[in-house]
Amino acid sequence: MTRDDMEQGKRRKKKRYYDYTLLFLVLFLVCFGLVMVFSVSYYNAEKYYHDPTLFLRKQAIFAVAGTALMVLISKIDYRIYIQKLPFLPAKPIFLLYMVCIALQLYLVLFGATTGGSQRWIELGSFGKFQPSEISKICVLLLTAYIVKLSPRRLNHITGFIRVLTIMAPLIILVVWENFSTALVMGVMMVAICFVATRNKKYYIVIALVLVAAAVLFIVLFPYRLERINIWRDIENHPKGYQILQGLYAIASGGLFGKGLGQGVQKLGYIPEAHNDMIFSTICEELGLVGAFAVLFLFVLLLWRIFIIAINAPDLFGSLIATGVMAHIAVQVLINVAVVTNTIPSTGIPLPFISYGGSSLLVLMMEMGIVLSVSDRIEGEI
Repeated sequence: MTRDDMEQGKRRKKKRYYDYTLLFLVLFLVCFGLVMVFSVSYYNAEKYYHDPTLFLRKQAIFAVAGTALMVLISKIDYRIYIQKLPFLPAKPIFLLYMVCIALQLYLVLFGATTGGSQRWIELGSFGKFQPSEISKICVLLLTAYIVKLSPRRLNHITGFIRVLTIMAPLIILVVWENFSTALVMGVMMVAICFVATRNKKYYIVIALVLVAAAVLFIVLFPYRLERINIWRDIENHPKGYQILQGLYAIASGGLFGKGLGQGVQKLGYIPEAHNDMIFSTICEELGLVGAFAVLFLFVLLLWRIFIIAINAPDLFGSLIATGVMAHIAVQVLINVAVVTNTIPSTGIPLPFISYGGSSLLVLMMEMGIVLSVSDRIEGEI
């Protein structure tokens, strides 16, 4: 056998890796979310809209669309977002940044107010969406790109300040009406910068400054300060009803739960239980065992993303996977902490499971980008 034959054989043996385990975990969580959305929402949907499957059907449409987008994006080279394309005036990532800034400005001026918060843009018969969800993808890709250009700059605090200066306009526009989403975006940005630098010491200073800024922002807005007062006296505060009912649901579930669909607190006791409070119904109907099983699935999901991050073919792909991992981890932690009254209430959905089309679509688009990174890895991991 000649050397050329051996080299051709090696090239034939090399094949690109696609993380089907990650794909399966995402699809399983989405399907489980559909089951729980129906279980939690059918009573209120029948009572107020005379259609017990209303929320299920809406979520299913976004789930199907999200799955199609995820698979499509996974087959697109993730590096295209930072390349100069001949038919575009600028790199796609910079165009996305400008679009997100424009959407957030439009939201501040003309956004629809729901539940006391101005977070949505009306789309007529198509419903409404949260532009802050798209901003998460922008923060993910742009931060990874900036760091990828010069990772050594992050060995000094001036490098982090450079990244923060570029991302600050978008994050400030988001934080004005949506503190919880801005918090997630900030965690994504810091996580990407943190893993790319060798000097970790100055992040202690950054953490203290960010905590001080968060405290100041809470104090300046009375309704956010009120949430802390509710959290401190959940049993007696008149606005602690939702969290208190969620705690009753968790406590009544016991070890194995009451059975799927047999929960009581969702029957008008927990307002909009299919949204951010869905984990409390999971605990009530599936018990402590079911709740830990769901959390274990998230751990497996994060583990697969971590494996992709450390095996990515380049720094940009590795940082993207790191940012998505931070995004999912912080949302799960905050959502479970709020439902269990470990921290004050804030509007963070449980990824892939809580009702919400914008959130689900963006999460599945992010997973598509991570799968795209995995698709460029050669060999098995």
